[in-house]
Amino acid sequence: MTSNNFNRLRFIRSLLWGMVVLAALLFGGAYIFQASDRKQMSSGAEGTGEAAIHSDFSLTDHQGNRVTEASFPGRWQLVFFGFTHCPDVCPTTLAYMADALDQMGREADRVAPIFITIDPARDTPDVMAEYVGAFHPALIGLTGSEEDVAAAVEAFRVYSEKLDQDTAPDGYLMAHSGHIYLMAPDGRYQTVFREGDQPAEDMAIRILAIMNGNTI
Repeated sequence: MTSNNFNRLRFIRSLLWGMVVLAALLFGGAYIFQASDRKQMSSGAEGTGEAAIHSDFSLTDHQGNRVTEASFPGRWQLVFFGFTHCPDVCPTTLAYMADALDQMGREADRVAPIFITIDPARDTPDVMAEYVGAFHPALIGLTGSEEDVAAAVEAFRVYSEKLDQDTAPDGYLMAHSGHIYLMAPDGRYQTVFREGDQPAEDMAIRILAIMNGNTI
């Protein structure tokens, strides 16, 4: 990536971060995110065990190609579920993931950073392409039919729910959990991260340690 392109992406991320507070006030997204995480915890999604979470999907990427979990051989997967109309959590989390990838340097090539929509009705491949391109050139946007997305959500044990809201675009928002899943190349669950729990640099260090078979 050229220096100008890199600086442009940094500027876009900073701009998105600056818009978060205003968006949260308009749409109440922060409340929805907190409520969804509480619901996921209380529903036992976290308590189903690591073995219950696995990388298993058949979706369409932002370039229109059909992909599955096997489309990234030998690569670790860093997976986040959200939607492009998300007022706050998704842009901040994707910017956070992008920063962590930058912190990893060339080792980031070993990771497939994936953003899976939970709002396929609006998030077409073209919409996803424009959205993920604003965060990082390596970010992969995935969408598909309602059934395909539901199957991916089930495989990762992700909480999502459509909520009517008059002030939101098209009259609704999607409540969802905010976890970033690190999956091994064979699809096994490794761990989860969440934006705000640690600096992006610390997440990058943790990912590198796990990929290299170390514990910290």
